Amino acid sequence: MRPDSASPVIPFLIACAGIATFSAMDVFMKGLSIDIGAYNAVLWRTSAGTLLSGALYFLSRPAMPDRATLRIHAVRSLFVAGMALTFFWGLARLPMAEAIAIAFVAPLMTLYMAAIFLGERIGPRSVAASLLGIIGIVVIVAGKLGRGDYAPEALWAVGAVFASALLYAYNLILARRQAKMAEPMEIAFFQNFFVALVLALGAPWFLAVPDIGQAPNIVAAAILATTSLLLLSWAYARAEAQILATTEYTGFLWAMLFGWIFYSEPVELPTIAGALLIVAACLIVARKTPQLDPIEPAAA
Repeated sequence: MRPDSASPVIPFLIACAGIATFSAMDVFMKGLSIDIGAYNAVLWRTSAGTLLSGALYFLSRPAMPDRATLRIHAVRSLFVAGMALTFFWGLARLPMAEAIAIAFVAPLMTLYMAAIFLGERIGPRSVAASLLGIIGIVVIVAGKLGRGDYAPEALWAVGAVFASALLYAYNLILARRQAKMAEPMEIAFFQNFFVALVLALGAPWFLAVPDIGQAPNIVAAAILATTSLLLLSWAYARAEAQILATTEYTGFLWAMLFGWIFYSEPVELPTIAGALLIVAACLIVARKTPQLDPIEPAAA
């Protein structure tokens, strides 16, 4: 859908609300990943999300998607499943602000994915921006090593979040194609459904039934994830992607705030410095890269 709003102010604010909602979902998912593991946290959240988004989707009496559309839903869900597992495994072992800062490299990785899979040309400015982003990650990791009080799995967690960013980068390419074939509510339902289906394959080995006290957290995470997707989809349909893209970086501010409030996580100077380098690199690329059709945002 092409942007149709005369003023981008309302869509911009709605997009900011969508990022805030998604960051709030991370609060619940971090707690769930610590308590029941990333696998069970994602499986139960997407199962609840399937019921929630499915109820909204089928109330609209939709026509069933064709075979090609179902295929892109299924293929993208494989990457979303891997992306979510690695991110939330890392998030359970890292401060929220650090995890979000490292995940910001995804737009830079998308450049190389686009070159490999779409044949796009990478210019020297984009290469320089990528190097700047890598320096940002090095600064964050060096700060963690310099403290000397990091958990034994912390560096593995950094690697997991970076792997999630790689999967998210390719996921953005699939999302761009998917958004041209399906409406937001259809995407929300089939993404939850197929991710839950994929993860259910590991149930004989990894499934754990959470305590009934975790049910409100699982439902809250599912509601927040679906709400975020719908808010961002509404905003991207009414303003240009180049205007709304910068709202992604407010996620770092929400991660700092929520991590401090809910998990008493201090934010170190190297994390802030590294995040600024990564954001600067992404903005350099955004200024250079021609804007394509807006894509449907992808929830982890």
